[in-house]
Amino acid sequence: MKKAALATLVLLAGTLAGAAGEGAPGAELGRVDFPTSGAPAAQEHFLRGVLWLHSFEYGDARAAFKKAQELDPGFALAYWGEAMTYNHPLWAEQEREAARETLAKLAPTPEERLAKAPTVREKGFLRAVEVLYGEGDKPGRDRAYAEVMRQLSEQYPEDLEAASFYALAVLGSVGERDFATYMRAAAVADGVFAKNSHHPGAAHYLIHSYDDPIHAPLGLRAARVYAQIAPAAVHALHMPAHIFLALGMWEDMAASNEASWEASLVRGGASYHALHWLEYAYLQQGRYREARRLLERMEADTRANPAGYTGWHWAAMRAAYLVETRRWDDPALRVELDLSKAREIAAPGADLFARGLAALKSGKRAEAEKALAEMKSLRSEAAAALDTHAGHAHWSSQVSPAGLKTVAILEQELEALLNLADGRTAEAIRRLQEAAAAEEAMSFDFGPPAIVKPTHELLGEVLLEQGQAQEAQRAFERALERAPRRVLSLLGLARAAKQAGDAEASERAYAELRQIWKRADTELPELAEIRSPATRAGQ
Repeated sequence: MKKAALATLVLLAGTLAGAAGEGAPGAELGRVDFPTSGAPAAQEHFLRGVLWLHSFEYGDARAAFKKAQELDPGFALAYWGEAMTYNHPLWAEQEREAARETLAKLAPTPEERLAKAPTVREKGFLRAVEVLYGEGDKPGRDRAYAEVMRQLSEQYPEDLEAASFYALAVLGSVGERDFATYMRAAAVADGVFAKNSHHPGAAHYLIHSYDDPIHAPLGLRAARVYAQIAPAAVHALHMPAHIFLALGMWEDMAASNEASWEASLVRGGASYHALHWLEYAYLQQGRYREARRLLERMEADTRANPAGYTGWHWAAMRAAYLVETRRWDDPALRVELDLSKAREIAAPGADLFARGLAALKSGKRAEAEKALAEMKSLRSEAAAALDTHAGHAHWSSQVSPAGLKTVAILEQELEALLNLADGRTAEAIRRLQEAAAAEEAMSFDFGPPAIVKPTHELLGEVLLEQGQAQEAQRAFERALERAPRRVLSLLGLARAAKQAGDAEASERAYAELRQIWKRADTELPELAEIRSPATRAGQ
């Protein structure tokens, strides 16, 4: 583990020692200014709840807001805060009934609740949360809530909390990344950050606004400081990895998630989200043995608790491990776990694809066809569920529109590889080109690729096998535009450029691989291939 990550963990150990519930006094969560009419003793807990809320530490935030209610039962915004913990806008989750029950503790009707707020500004926050959990479907309520928060932030232009929650509302108002919308959110969050460089929400929301390969350089400053602003928040330690991944900064990504994972264990939980991202960073670095240990931990935890959250991460991590290591006979393939309740279909679909790919590479066509049939069945059932939920299902319903598209593209990839195995090369390439176009039509996602074998990368590998080196080179270059410094795309580019006679481009790619794989397992066979020309000449 890097020294920087270790230093962060030492700080966390001191900060969190003896922490329980909402966190130890003096926990470092950032700084906000949110004046209210609550009693002074309650206000302290309220502010801590807001700080936890900005870092998406919803359980701790809820505990803090409940403590504020206990100390001042008439403190209207303490109920607002607890209600806000049931909305997870960037995770497509919302517990509307739990939020409504919370608001009902303050008073039974919206009118009576508004009357409990003594100032016009506090009434504004309450009015906004009533819209968030009001009538209508979730997408409509999300958009209406964002509009109310816009009005509130314009009414109080110096209120950084109104502005920061407005920025988050803008991000939550679209189902998939929309650059225009995300840049609007970034502009608002940046204004907050300029006035309060220790605001956890501002740094957090800037990272989310910029975590794609095009805009990620704009998010580097926030990524560099967010973990320092809120080192007591497990999620804050992870979030810089969103920018690091988008830029292919694998060492920084690994350190960020090492810190987040270890901090989650200190707090008595387990952030499988951080574990998943850490595995992907290790895989890019060629640290396959360490990645395998993380997969084993995920397998053990899934066996102990096969709920949707663990099952989803097990599937995603196994798929990534198989695709990246290309160890088609790894014992992990023989592990059978029930993924029927995984929270969303993209990870089970990726797992089926990886198993099908491994079967094809091992000459087991029947197993590959079986995996493809299971993928089609999974997607068909999920599409029916999505229709039932009027096109805006949440993870709890195990399906999302993006998940359906992801599995459909993975199906096309596996079908193309079956075509290739049958000698239908032209058909295979055509199918992969269609899949690549479909992938490009999707908005940029964040995190380890849901399309676990990026289509341009796979197309490049197939073209290279067919001796079409120049076309392969272009495919790998396109893959790297969408996933900078992804090692299998770099390896393919180096090989394709060499075959195409572009020695300069080939050596640039090999040089980048040497830098990325400086901590790789020594037995990686590609290490001999990527040696510098001088080293190879001296063999």
